Amino acid sequence: MRVRSWAEPYKIKMVEHLQMTTPDERAVAIREAGYNTFLLRSADVYIDLLTDSGTTAMSDRQWAAMMLGDEAYAGSKNYYTLEEAVHKYYGYKHLIPTHQGRGAEHLLSKIAIEEGDFVPGNMYFTTTRLHQELSGGQFVDVICDEAHDPTSEFPFKGNVDLDKMQALIDKVGADRIPYLSLETNVNMAGGQPCSMANIKAVGELCHKHGIPVFLDATRAVENSYFIQLREDGYADKTIAEILHEICSHTDGCTMSAKKDSLVNIGGFLAINDDKLAEKARNIVVVYEGLHTYGGMAGRDMEAMAVGIGESVQYDHIRARIGQVEYLGQQLLDEGVPIIRPIGGHGIFIDASRFLPHLSRDQFPAQALAAALYVDSGVRAMERGAVSAGRDPETGENRYPNLELVRLTIPRRVYTQAHMDVTAESVVSLFQNPERVVGLRFNYEPEYLRFFQARFEPILGDAVLTGS
Repeated sequence: MRVRSWAEPYKIKMVEHLQMTTPDERAVAIREAGYNTFLLRSADVYIDLLTDSGTTAMSDRQWAAMMLGDEAYAGSKNYYTLEEAVHKYYGYKHLIPTHQGRGAEHLLSKIAIEEGDFVPGNMYFTTTRLHQELSGGQFVDVICDEAHDPTSEFPFKGNVDLDKMQALIDKVGADRIPYLSLETNVNMAGGQPCSMANIKAVGELCHKHGIPVFLDATRAVENSYFIQLREDGYADKTIAEILHEICSHTDGCTMSAKKDSLVNIGGFLAINDDKLAEKARNIVVVYEGLHTYGGMAGRDMEAMAVGIGESVQYDHIRARIGQVEYLGQQLLDEGVPIIRPIGGHGIFIDASRFLPHLSRDQFPAQALAAALYVDSGVRAMERGAVSAGRDPETGENRYPNLELVRLTIPRRVYTQAHMDVTAESVVSLFQNPERVVGLRFNYEPEYLRFFQARFEPILGDAVLTGS
């Protein structure tokens, strides 16, 4: 029997008109942007798959909630609504709101890390690692080996390797490890989830040695869906129940609410420890805002509280990840090398295999993202050597095992037809890889260079113009 089709669990109430451009116009735009998709103007983009951060289409209920904004500087009632939602769905004791996720990362790093500390995590994330380094810490990767293999079908490639974690404890001592940073649906690994069994085991190992575990809960709801789908014993549990259980094995979290929580701005730091929470409340007023708004407007906190409740609804999360799977399967059917299994928030193209004629020092992922934009107006982003930055000791480029282009799907924004257009463009370049040439820096900022760096083609720009 043929599998029945499914459709998004919402209908479109308002539309935003998009500007249609030609390949020649896009060639000019990418050249002016220094071949960095982050520097393109959004008005020149047709399908924007740069990120899923803050690009959500909010629901009618969220927009209605915005009208309940209490913009009092202190004690906004919306803070308490948000606090209740975080307690209910994530289970943590103390809530410190921030303007977005990196604000929470900054606070946690400032209050927990001392010079010379080692901070283990299941693969680095750009802003997280930088905040840890700026606070005097050194990131240590303890993710399982399968995460570095784009062809591995291991269902939980976000898992922490417990042997690697124990080896770090034995080497540096538990007192030099302020916490373990546990990311769910690991971004740089291709949106790959952790299993509940691994999360529980990580908590037990760390707590045995007195090491707190802080969750990067940015996409924990998506991770909960994969646990429900793939892990024995969870098929009959709700997404909300699984999410709460994930958090129960940790001591707090940093959160970019611009992803799972379905809002355009906002985040929070959540902590169970009373003394650490007090430190966070004290320092949030220095960098973010008062502890009852943390850089957000009251209306944004109210919309976030509603979004948290919507995020754990099965129909929503199934359709959200289903759209990612739809795009990914089209690319797999055409032989395009992508991270497998398909992850939660986007499709990650293996640029090294896609463009075997380019060496790593020619930044193939950056080049492919630029070429994709010229071909179709689809904006993607690089997740490889440019994102990895330079080693702070040697100054040399870091070359991670994975050299990726991320096609990140905003929540509730695009239709399946947009995914079809994206797939056709990727396949066209895959069938004609010689159209893509390597790049080199002509401007490189000191921090988080992938946001603002500028490049130039190594062999001229003719192949990037579509000619």
